[in-house]
Amino acid sequence: MRAVATGLLCLTIPAGAVYAADGDEDTAARSVVPNIYLDLRTTYATIPAGTLGLGFGNTSLSAAFEALAAQRGATLPNGLPAAKSITVDLPLTVDVSDRVSLYGGVSGSTTDIGGGWSTFDITSWNIGVQADLYQQNGGRIPTITLQSTLTQSVPNEQGMTNSFNNILEFDYALDKDETRGWLAGVQYTHTDIASLVARIRPNTILYAGGYYQWPSNWKFTGRLGVQSFGGAQLAGRTLAEPFTQPILRLDLDRMDDNDNRLFGITAQIAWMPKPSYQMTLRTPLYAVRH
Repeated sequence: MRAVATGLLCLTIPAGAVYAADGDEDTAARSVVPNIYLDLRTTYATIPAGTLGLGFGNTSLSAAFEALAAQRGATLPNGLPAAKSITVDLPLTVDVSDRVSLYGGVSGSTTDIGGGWSTFDITSWNIGVQADLYQQNGGRIPTITLQSTLTQSVPNEQGMTNSFNNILEFDYALDKDETRGWLAGVQYTHTDIASLVARIRPNTILYAGGYYQWPSNWKFTGRLGVQSFGGAQLAGRTLAEPFTQPILRLDLDRMDDNDNRLFGITAQIAWMPKPSYQMTLRTPLYAVRH
């Protein structure tokens, strides 16, 4: 009976209306299922002697070097050596809506502190949320976004670290399509170590920048700021000196028509006080994309 009724209804409704209804149903169906993807990030970084892996958002990289510092610092009479690192982050990300994204996953890394590359191992796991607390939508108040991430190093043993990374960013779009605009924000990272004799003080970054997206959907973003690190101690000995130095991050992303990232490359230079270089490739692997 349902099939017959549907057939009679189709005879009385203009074809254009039927197609519009189908389009509405397709749109509704797409909106029910969120974007789901692995936000695969591969990072190569150089770390100067006497400091840790610090910078914009690289909590897993920080955790890896903080664990290294806590576990090996006592056997390094000259302090932390210069190091290189390759880190792979695999957070499973779900865009719950156009305002909220949830993510969680693991990170693996290999390091070279002068004696060759170590075995690639899982070094941390993380969970987090990114949410637009307010959206500009053509108004005068900028979009306000909060991102919070908890990262814990593994294995769970003496010297493990817990990092709490929070980013509050203000995005003021200069056009209706939000293809160009200004950015300003603050990042605050607090780290706890499972050790009675080791301590890492907070790291804070204040920054400003801007972005421009071409009609081809290539998007460039630049951030320039000041990073202030409180230093790290182990058994009363200074493991990493405190500093306040500039930091620069440049992003080039390929977006689709719905502003989903298809590919991205990030370059970062952080003075600590010697320069630390970092390059990140972002290659999201989508299970569902709208």
